Amino acid sequence: MNPGEQEMVAHGFDEADFEPAGDWLDADGFGAPGLSLPDAPTGPVPVVAVVGRPNVGKSTLVNRIIGRRQAVVQDTPGVTRDRVAYDANWNGRPFTVVDTGGWEPDAKGRAAAIAAQAETAMQAADAVLLVVDGVVGSTDTDEAAARVLQRGGKPVILVANKVDSARQESDVASLWSLGLGEPFPVSALHGRGSGDLLDLVLAALPEQTAVPQPSAGGPRRVALVGRPNVGKSSLLNKLAKEERSVVDDVAGTTVDPVDSMAQIGGETWRLVDTAGLRKRVGNASGTEFYASLRTKGAIDAAEVALVLLDASEPISEQDQRILTKVVESGRALVIAFNKWDLVDDDRRYYLAREIDRDLRRITWAPRVNISALTGRAVDKLAPALRTALAGWETRVPTGRLNQWVTELVQAHPHPVRGGKQPRILFATQPGVCPPRFVLFTTGLLDAGYVRYVERRLREDFGFVGSPIQVSVRPRKRREKKR
Repeated sequence: MNPGEQEMVAHGFDEADFEPAGDWLDADGFGAPGLSLPDAPTGPVPVVAVVGRPNVGKSTLVNRIIGRRQAVVQDTPGVTRDRVAYDANWNGRPFTVVDTGGWEPDAKGRAAAIAAQAETAMQAADAVLLVVDGVVGSTDTDEAAARVLQRGGKPVILVANKVDSARQESDVASLWSLGLGEPFPVSALHGRGSGDLLDLVLAALPEQTAVPQPSAGGPRRVALVGRPNVGKSSLLNKLAKEERSVVDDVAGTTVDPVDSMAQIGGETWRLVDTAGLRKRVGNASGTEFYASLRTKGAIDAAEVALVLLDASEPISEQDQRILTKVVESGRALVIAFNKWDLVDDDRRYYLAREIDRDLRRITWAPRVNISALTGRAVDKLAPALRTALAGWETRVPTGRLNQWVTELVQAHPHPVRGGKQPRILFATQPGVCPPRFVLFTTGLLDAGYVRYVERRLREDFGFVGSPIQVSVRPRKRREKKR
């Protein structure tokens, strides 16, 4: 033990009170969620795309393949809109499965954008699963999809979904007419035939993908967060320089988190477009409920959250609730005021007053004024993200921290309460990401004094763009020996 720790023992603390145990270092469970793979692949893993017309059970089949309920599913056509990649593993072999929105020929408007995402997924895959409704049989849309896949020259597995019993298997024979070979009957909902289907998938996939895929590690992970229709998908497309996410004037277009690699400020970042948070998760229902859960998971898996606010509209209660959610998650934070091209002088005046009133508790977060539509100032996001991550990873040496605490207590001691004046005896920083501090004291500290300590920590050590967690451990009372 160092001299400071010896002093703590003398004041009645146990050694376990100030050892940086694992529960402190991993309190946030930081890391991408999902199934851990037994062996890391030596190269880019192969990719299989799941395509088909709307409401044939593609997302249900994806959930069955990856072994967890990750893709948003609802008994309504058109829930999935973007192409979303998930890590999967079967018999010790990793691969990537890409869920897509419903594909329809000659689609218009948003449906055309969804179909374009599905076509892109087909082109970037090593094999394709064409999912059809085994009960309904082939439709004109299925036949059009089959013709497109026949021209693609890639392995195609025809999956007849919703075949829940052996009696229905004879009905899928008509699907031979699609010209894609033998249809494979499965029930994605009940898991019937899924294991044999995965064996077929592995047989069709190469050992490594022919399409270069970005590595899961390396680039810093950024979650684009905000209420519906603030421009998250537009910003992702602008930064990625491709139509990676479906954009529509109708709020709530994005449902599943959409990953994409983007070059910002000469550095590669992994951006995650998320569903707009409209209501409290407990009050949401159906697709919105599951989309909210996926968004929360994307925030927890990210390192920094880029919260978009609509600069042309007043800061709403929902905006403040989203900011609170990010702060409570312990992620680094950057605030981007989007649609700046719609802001006039009058709006700037009122916006400045709203910021002073509604964002006064998070003045430490960097703010950037951008326009995802025109590309205004989007390059300024990279320095703000780097600053926030630097603050998120800042560690103060224990010696310097306790010297600072001594000077702080001498200059501004805790007020006397009930004839007693609690003192800070020792401080330590058991973890970063976000920075966490523990104050060992002679008694409980007022909440106002703890906030004062946090404010002074920011003033003297920075922590720009990062929340700070300060906890207090009062000294244990020793029982008197009789």
